[in-house]
Amino acid sequence: MKKILVVRNDKIGDFMLAWPSFAMLKQSLPDCRITALVPNYTVALAELCPWIDEVMLDPSKDGDKYAKQQLVENLKAAKFDAAINLFSTTYNAKLVWKAKIPYRLAPATKFAQIFYNKRIKQKRSQSAKPEYQYNLDLIRAFLSDQQIDIVEPTTPYLSFDAQELSQQRTKLSKQLAIDSDKAWLFVHAGSGGSANNLSLQQYTDLVSAIEGDYIVVLTAGPGEEEKAAELQALLAAEGVQAALYSKNDGLVDFSRSIACASCFIAGSTGPLHIAATLDVPTVGFFPSKRSATPLRWRPINSEGKHIAFCPPQAEDKASQEDMARIDIATVVKQLQPWIASYL
Repeated sequence: MKKILVVRNDKIGDFMLAWPSFAMLKQSLPDCRITALVPNYTVALAELCPWIDEVMLDPSKDGDKYAKQQLVENLKAAKFDAAINLFSTTYNAKLVWKAKIPYRLAPATKFAQIFYNKRIKQKRSQSAKPEYQYNLDLIRAFLSDQQIDIVEPTTPYLSFDAQELSQQRTKLSKQLAIDSDKAWLFVHAGSGGSANNLSLQQYTDLVSAIEGDYIVVLTAGPGEEEKAAELQALLAAEGVQAALYSKNDGLVDFSRSIACASCFIAGSTGPLHIAATLDVPTVGFFPSKRSATPLRWRPINSEGKHIAFCPPQAEDKASQEDMARIDIATVVKQLQPWIASYL
């Protein structure tokens, strides 16, 4: 049995986009033991992933010196056969090199690539394909090297059983005082410090214009509760009642709640990618700059269950990132026939 370390130790959204890679690896090589190296804030999600056998905590490059030294010792002691760095930095590259892992695979990227003995040219800066596909290309390269038949993964990448979802829906219905028999439209206006998102007024105009018999549920990450409450007030002024939900019971409970949604609307954030991993229909808003386009950060929904919008093309970077250039009336015209089948 091969012991494989997979490194994806950055943000929540990035980690969720690695789930097809974990699925491909485990389904193609069922007897392998997969260990994921992740930061503290994605540990709970990693433990939820059905294709990860073990989770190791990364203290991060800015973490405690002793903790970083201990990590290297733990990696050595684990005696991994291979390391696949889906996310390559000099810090990550040195980790697997210091751990003396015999097979070290990563994208051929800048200085860091000298610490690997297997490299794949990807040119991710060109954003020619989705991030999750770049990840999968690394897994394909590894499996091809091992002469293993590749099993292509399929959605959903995360699911909860019917009883769990029924209990979660009942809990939320009571907690938020909402009708459990209606469709629930989740809206996440926060950005989590990543890509730009719509303004609260744009979200107000959008939600107010979507037709259907549904209930609006506003979600918020840590520190975003005030923004969600402000959106709730703006919607109320337009005659739209919205429930306010914050993920105060942790990411696993939040994921169960997202699984109860009929549709999830957000910018390019971690919660959007959690929803996609569950194959909840997603509506995403993205900048149009090359490194952040709807193509590059396409969620991992099944075909037809994701729709994306971004500002019109422009030469200057400021305009590409200016989400105010997204015309909500135009969005609603395109969105309404798509979302009608889910609400």
